[in-house]
Amino acid sequence: MVELNSSLLIQLVNFLVMIFLLNAILYKPILGVLERRKKHLQDLDEEVKSLDKTVQDKVAAYEDKLRLARQQAMTEREGIRKKASDEGKAVTDKARGEISGMMEELKAKMAAEMEGARSVLKSQAEKISMEISEKVLGRTIQ
Repeated sequence: MVELNSSLLIQLVNFLVMIFLLNAILYKPILGVLERRKKHLQDLDEEVKSLDKTVQDKVAAYEDKLRLARQQAMTEREGIRKKASDEGKAVTDKARGEISGMMEELKAKMAAEMEGARSVLKSQAEKISMEISEKVLGRTIQ
């Protein structure tokens, strides 16, 4: 059985001294290191979250700029396309007008040439018909 004597008192003092020494030499430094590590990990976690938010903000800004640039490019492309279409239509209309004028001029020239050819043919037809008539009748016709 357990005896209550002076050795119990020595063991109790020894236990208390060891608790005090171990607390001062071992437990407090280890707890301090663990606390510093925990704080360091929390700081790193906050920094990671902050950097992540910064990256997300920059990505969102980049995407907005990219979207705006695409919209501007589409607007400019449509403007250039419309301008080119309008210029093409103007050139086509001008060419059609010139062609119409050339056709009218050509028709007038052809009509004049046909009229000249008719008059030449008419005079030649009269002359040939007179010659044929003279040969058939055997005498001159006046």
